[in-house]
Amino acid sequence: MNPEEIGKIIKDIRQKYNMSQKDFADKFGVTYQAVSKWENGKNIPDISILKEISEEYEISLDDVLLNKKVNNHNKKIIGIITISLLVILILLMCLIIKNNDFEFKTITTNCSDFTVTGSMAYNKDKSSIYISHITYCGKEDFTKYKEINCTLYEVNESSKIIIDKCKKENDISLEDFLKNVKFNIDNYDAVCKKYSENSLYLEIDALTKNESIITYKVPLKIEDNCK
Repeated sequence: MNPEEIGKIIKDIRQKYNMSQKDFADKFGVTYQAVSKWENGKNIPDISILKEISEEYEISLDDVLLNKKVNNHNKKIIGIITISLLVILILLMCLIIKNNDFEFKTITTNCSDFTVTGSMAYNKDKSSIYISHITYCGKEDFTKYKEINCTLYEVNESSKIIIDKCKKENDISLEDFLKNVKFNIDNYDAVCKKYSENSLYLEIDALTKNESIITYKVPLKIEDNCK
């Protein structure tokens, strides 16, 4: 225990609450001379009084004994530094995005049974696809399926390319399945290509317990050229 540091803590508490040495002394049943000696580092309070002080002003007794002084001014400085660093980080991120010259397209669907929320981010070097939300809004379907697969395709004149897929088994409804479906395909293509109408689409295959398959095809709408 460092008497001088403990004295500084006691003095800070007293001044923070606009108390005289006598007021502080009366509160804890000691003389003002004792408080003066505490604050000057010539003596320290009994452990029972230190406990009372820590409880009264909500300061950890361990912090006092280990000289971990609670300093509101230092807290403010730390807070300002933290906020400043966050602002700098945000500015750097904005600068990086600006330098990479990213553009964005919204991905939607013309299919009346499904709502899709997604986007494509692209620049001169790459394009990436993000689909974060798919909702089934067709007729009510409470079926518990044995297995459901969801596949994201790209279709062109000569081929059908699987971009990504997800799968869930064991008694799951279509609604519950779609709540957790997300596609995040980074570096999908080296350039931002031109997309024809419905060249991207989702295919959802739901396997019933009777081994029959219900298939939903969800064409995705995206602008067909890059700016």
